[in-house]
Amino acid sequence: MSVFSLFVHLVERFADVLEPLFHASAAAAAIILFTALVRLLVHPLSRAAARGQKARAALQPRIAELRGKHARDPEKLQRAVLELHAEEKVSPLSGCLPSLLQAPAFLLLYYVFSHSTIGGETNGLLTHRLLDAPLGDRWTDALAAGGMFGGAGIVYLALFAVVAAVATFGYRLARRTTAASAATVEEGTPGLGAVVKVMPFLSFFTLVTVAVVPLAAALYVVTSTAWSVVERAVLYR
Repeated sequence: MSVFSLFVHLVERFADVLEPLFHASAAAAAIILFTALVRLLVHPLSRAAARGQKARAALQPRIAELRGKHARDPEKLQRAVLELHAEEKVSPLSGCLPSLLQAPAFLLLYYVFSHSTIGGETNGLLTHRLLDAPLGDRWTDALAAGGMFGGAGIVYLALFAVVAAVATFGYRLARRTTAASAATVEEGTPGLGAVVKVMPFLSFFTLVTVAVVPLAAALYVVTSTAWSVVERAVLYR
């Protein structure tokens, strides 16, 4: 049995268990539960990333001293910052690990809900829905079926509203927590500082993702993004 077939089987079993509570949307609830389990698995790394960011912030006074000492020698400044990070056992890349480790789960969902057959058998998950929206459909399918205010279209409008609210809150939170670390990361790893500066805007790209991927994968993205914002608010308070 392939990993894709196994995943289909597990989601179907979860859906059977949840069916008395969620009825026709049981598979959608199972995907949200799957997302929560994935986030729980990577939570220790998220905690480590939060500790790392706080440690980088604590290094700011020493980095400022290095910046003044090696102002005329950028290469020497970069080496000194990297040595300081190594000495204090602080990695400038630790914050990226939670997101990278979630990628396989998202790609698994994307693949399963983009194929009508899995392991030579009909993909039964494609018959499941979130209210009036099939889990294998995309926003364009919802628009074609009943328009923006049709049954499936309203499901997407609700998801977009949730994403917009979460992204706005996440943007304000990320602006506070990444501003101080951007300069430090740039000096330690040239070019990465620009990525850190862009990070507060990443939640808004979720709107595009939700619009173009199968609804099941969109549920993963929305749930994971909401989890990230709440987790960040708790860990970086």
